[in-house]
Formats: sequence, C-alpha cells, structure tokens
Amino acid sequence: MHKVLLFNPWSAHYGWRIPNSILQVGASIEGKWDYAFVDGNREVDPWQTLKSYLDTGEFSYFGCTVMPGPQLKQAIIITKKIKELYPIITTIWGGYFASNQYKSCITSGFVDYIVDGPGDLAFPNLLKALESGDSLLLIDNLIYLENSKILKTKRETLLDQDSLPQLPYEKLDTFYSLKGYLRKSYLGKHTAAYHSSFGCPFTCSFCAVVPIYNARWKGKSAELIYRDVKYLKDVHGADAVEFHDNNFFVSEKRTIEFSKLIKNENIKWWGEGRIDTINKYKDDSLKSMSDAGCKMIFFGAETGNDEILKQMDKGGTQTAEQIKRFAARMKKFDIIPEYSFVLGLPAETEEQVNQQIDSDIAFIKEIKLINPDTEIIIYIYSPVPTEGSELYESVKQNGFSFPTKLEDWLEPQWQKFDLRRNPLTPWLKPYMIDKIQGFETVLNSQYPTVSDFKISALQRKVMKLISSFRYNVNFYKYPYELKVLQKIWLRYRRPETEGFSLD
Repeated sequence: MHKVLLFNPWSAHYGWRIPNSILQVGASIEGKWDYAFVDGNREVDPWQTLKSYLDTGEFSYFGCTVMPGPQLKQAIIITKKIKELYPIITTIWGGYFASNQYKSCITSGFVDYIVDGPGDLAFPNLLKALESGDSLLLIDNLIYLENSKILKTKRETLLDQDSLPQLPYEKLDTFYSLKGYLRKSYLGKHTAAYHSSFGCPFTCSFCAVVPIYNARWKGKSAELIYRDVKYLKDVHGADAVEFHDNNFFVSEKRTIEFSKLIKNENIKWWGEGRIDTINKYKDDSLKSMSDAGCKMIFFGAETGNDEILKQMDKGGTQTAEQIKRFAARMKKFDIIPEYSFVLGLPAETEEQVNQQIDSDIAFIKEIKLINPDTEIIIYIYSPVPTEGSELYESVKQNGFSFPTKLEDWLEPQWQKFDLRRNPLTPWLKPYMIDKIQGFETVLNSQYPTVSDFKISALQRKVMKLISSFRYNVNFYKYPYELKVLQKIWLRYRRPETEGFSLD
C-alpha cells in the first residue's frame, strides 16, 4: 500500500501546539491516501515510532514540515536516516526553511521534493504524479532535481481558504489526545493554536514569509473561523485561541465580523498584526475587538529609526512616531501591544552599528514610559534570503553567507542563528551582543511580562526593585543576579523557540 507518514519534528519542551501544518496536508489527501501522524513533541522517541510504521512496508511517502530553529535538527537527522535505511521511501519537505534554503535541502541527497508554499494542491498532485508517471512540471509550488538541475515550478494563486477541506482534528485525536495540545497560557487554561490565513501583503526584507508569498494574502471568512473556534471550544474544551497567522488583521471588516460572532463565547484571543494597519482601525472596531476577548496583539515594531525602517522595506506607513502614538492609543482599549524589536542590523561602520543599538534601547525605554503594559520582545538580527532587497544586499556586502550544505545547519552555532539569539553576522561584535542581551535581562526584570502568569505579585516587586538601579542608569553589564532570579522564577514565552510551521 502507498501510505503516507506526516511528521511534525520536535519544537518545544512544553506547551505543545496543535500541529496545523501536517493537519493541513492530511486534509489535502483525506479519502485519497491513508496516512498517519507522528508528532515529535508528543513522542519519547519519535524515530522508533516512525520506524515501526516504516517496517510494515505499507508506507511509501514521508512528509515533514521544517521550520528554522528547533525543528530543523530532528528533521535533518530523521530524514537522512530514513533515506539510508529505507531508500525506496519518497521524502517530501515543506515549511519556511525548506522554501528559503531550498538549494541546500534539495541537493542534500535525502530530500526528494520540496513543497514550496501551501501544499493543499501541490502535495496530493505530487503523489498522484509519482504514481501515474505524469510530468511534475505541471504541478505548482514544487522544487525538485532533474538530471542534477534544480527545477522550481510556478507559484500557484492562493486558494479560497473557505473552499479547502476541514482539518482532520478527529483523526489527530486518534493518534494524540487533542486536549493535550490545549496548553495553559496567559490567555486561558486551554489555549488552542489556529491558522486563519496565509501570507502577508507586505514585503519586509527581514521576513521569512516574503520569499514564499510575495506580498500575497488570503484569509478564511469570519464565519468559518468562528465555526472552527466554537468547535474547539464545544468539543475539546478550548477557552482561548492564538492565531498564528503571519498577519491576522489585514482586513478590518473580517476582524470585526469575527469579533461580533465570538463575543458571547467567552474566548480570549491573540494574533499578529501591523501597527500601521491596525492604527487605521476605527475606535469602535478596537473596542469591539476588546469586548470580544482580544487581549494582546503581536506587532513588529522593529526599530525606532525611520531610516532603518525604510531599509527594512516595511512597506505601509510605519514610523517611529506612529509606533509611540499607537502604544498610547492601545491603553484606551485594554489590549496589550506586544512589540518586537530587531537589533543589530548592518551599517557602514562598527560605530554606527553600536549607535543604532543604543538608539533602539533608548526608544524601547521611551515606549515603556508611554505605555508600561507594552510587552517587548527583542531579537538579534538574523539575515533572511530575500534576494534583491536592499537589506540582503547589505548583508552580503558585509561578508555574510548561509551554509551551502544542509548538514552544516546541525552545527550548534547555526541552530542558534535561526533562533535569532546568537547570529554569525560579522558586523555584530561580542560586546554588542552582550549589551543587547544584558538590556533584555534588565528590562524583563524591571517589567516582567504578563504572559509569565506563574510568578507572584511579590516576585514581580522583588525583580523590579533589584533591577531598578541598572535600568535607570543604563548599566546592563553582567546582570548575573537578575539571571539567577529569572532562571528560578520566569519561563518566557519566546515565539522563535516554540515554533509557529508542509503549510
């Protein structure tokens, strides 16, 4: 039999999320090919589980979603082992890493095909072509080798999301209890993960989504989102939802329709959006969102430097002044703005890089004065291969290059690179990284994040008291006393280590 194994590699020690990526692929082949789910987060030894399936001789295809960071190591090791021990198995990768680093993936010798973007049609069409012998060139969203040449087929138009089949939640529940994915969070005791759209209409040059979607976005209707969320609530007990869309709030009309539908369901929710998009929302819309349970929104603030915002190609109208005004505006609606900043971008001189870091640290502190409830997430800049962008060209000119061999990504420094915690960028010096990380430690002690719901009010006061001197005089070196307290008391929710998604 030609069964399919769909694998979600390990991405988190705790707080596992519904593996929407492999659920989406499962939905695309439902009723056409028999398939099994294996979630590396829910297995003590995922290899032994995969091997038990492969040893039956019933499986012909192995599909693996691969995100940068934690998933990558397990994906490489397991896929290579499958190709060595079961050479007749066809291996298929999808996800942001596979699309953005396709050259090293497809020439590795153990990745046969890459689904380059959404796999709703590409995945089943690939399986059908492999079994019928039809040409692969007719399949959109595909990367493969032919006569040692890399072939990329054209990108399909994003599909009407409401026309896609329902995700096979009940089938997943036969492999792993779905309730086991509903984690405790700041939002609620049983928080579900959900994707309501694909892509983003903007072209930020540091974003991994851009090379895949090219400023395209397509979302489900408010009615369908509501129906799915209500199902997760009524059947599986969800009381909160994290929308892991790249940009949930593109359409004000859709957002408000959903808010009105979900208002009386007592569901708390979180999503990702753009400051300059949501700032255009009417006050009535923001109030409607708040009344309907929207508690926090993640925004890419990125920097307080307008010139760098331009270099990042943020698109839209985002400015430093707007970032500040919007933080103040959100106070009125009891919605916490979660601002992320990217520090350590390239510049012409070392002094300029360091000055940019100092400037953004001062800007972040200004945001905290304006709205102390603003959550701050700090990333150290890691290049994304957005060919042709001003920022990526600057990166190459400053001496940076990605590994050309897939297995080189197993080296510890490259795994940390993809977490945006310890990049290998030549312009960013060790003292700059120490400064960024030291400031982050002091900031998170002065303003412990509300998403750390396990720490007490007393612990918060102690952290704030001990960190006050450092914060007020800008002294961020060697904050060992704060790191000890954070290690004991805090467990920060970092998006880059918990994974977001063959989507």
